[in-house]
Amino acid sequence: MNRFDGKVAVVTGGVQGIGRGVALRLASEGAAVVIGDLQEDDSTARQIVDNGGKASHVVMDVRKPGDWKRLTDEAIGGFGAIDVLGNIAGVVNSVGPDNVVDLDETGWNLVIDTDLKGVWLGMQAVIPRMLDNGGGAIVNIGSMAALKGLENLAAYSAAKGGVVSLTQQVAMEYSPRGIRVNCICPGTIDTPILAGITDSMRENFVAAHLIPRLGTPEDIAAAAAFLLSADASFLTGEILPVDGGWNTKGSAG
Repeated sequence: MNRFDGKVAVVTGGVQGIGRGVALRLASEGAAVVIGDLQEDDSTARQIVDNGGKASHVVMDVRKPGDWKRLTDEAIGGFGAIDVLGNIAGVVNSVGPDNVVDLDETGWNLVIDTDLKGVWLGMQAVIPRMLDNGGGAIVNIGSMAALKGLENLAAYSAAKGGVVSLTQQVAMEYSPRGIRVNCICPGTIDTPILAGITDSMRENFVAAHLIPRLGTPEDIAAAAAFLLSADASFLTGEILPVDGGWNTKGSAG
C-alpha cells in the first residue's frame, strides 16, 4: 500500500527543480498529481502517466487568483478532490540587484507576488476544498534565507520569511479543522536556477553544508512526501530545514 493511494495532490512549479521532484515522488507513492506551472512543458505529467500514474498539467500563474481557481477546478473535476498541496513555485529576483538599496519595485513585486502572495493564494484556493473533503495537508517552501541573513537576497528573504510566518499562522487556524500545514527551508539545491554559477560559487555553496554536497530535488521531495503523508499526522506548523546541516554549521568555511 502506497502512502498516497487514492489521494489527489496539487503541486506548483512542477516542470523543473524541486516542484518536479515533489510531483514525481508523490506520483510514485500513488497520488494523482495536478501540476500547475507558468511553462507549457507538460513533460512531468507525461512521465507520470507513462509510468502508469495519473497526472494533468495546467498552465497557470500563482500570482493570479483566477488561475488558482482553474487549477483547483481541474483537480476536482479530473480526480474528485484535493488532499494535499505542494506550494513549490518560486523565483529569485532576475531583473536586477536584490539588496535593499539598489532593489527596485519591479524586482520586489516579482519576488513578493510569486513567492509569498502565490503561497497565500494557493492556500486560499485549496483550503475550502480540503475542508469540504474532511481535511488535508500542505507543504510550503521557505528558504534558509528566511532563517539567516544572506547577501543580495533582500526581496527573497522578505518573501520566504513571510512564508515561514504564514505557515505557522495558517497551521494555528486550520489544524484544529483537520488541515496540517508545514514549511520546508531547503539548503542550496542543485536545480536549473544554479546553472550559471561558477565553480568557485559551487564550492562555497557545498562548504556551507555539514554534509559536503549540494542538495537535490529528491532530498526535498522525500521530506515533502513525509510531511504530506499520514506518517506526519502529529506534525503541523513546523519549519523544517532540509539543508545538509547548514543551519547547524552557521556559516561556510
